[in-house]
Amino acid sequence: MQKYMFLFRGGDAARAAASPEEMQQHLRKWGTWFRGLGDKFKGGEPLDMTGKVLRGTGKALSDGPFAETKDLVGGYAIVEASSLEDAVEIARGCPIFEHDGILEVRPIREMKM
Repeated sequence: MQKYMFLFRGGDAARAAASPEEMQQHLRKWGTWFRGLGDKFKGGEPLDMTGKVLRGTGKALSDGPFAETKDLVGGYAIVEASSLEDAVEIARGCPIFEHDGILEVRPIREMKM
C-alpha cells in the first residue's frame, strides 16, 4: 500500500455563510467520512490560519501564509491506498466539495536514508 497526502483547500466562503446548525451538520459529515476511512487513515489535522514564511537563500521571515483563501491549505490527511486512482476515489467522498472546496491528492515518496 502507498501513502497519499490529501491537502484540503478553500470552501471558506460557503462555510462562513452557514448557520451554526449547518456548520455542526457539516462537521458531523467530516467525522463520518474520516471514520469511514478506517485503517486507511494514517493521520491528519486541520491547520491554523496563522504562521510564518521563510523565503530564499537569506531565509527572509514574514508573517503568513499569504495566499488567496481558495488556495490556502486548511488541513491535511494521510491515507493508504493501492494506487493513485484508488486514493482519488477515496477523496471523492470528502465533504469539502459541498462548500466548493478543493482536495489535492499527492503520493508521498518514501525516503531512503
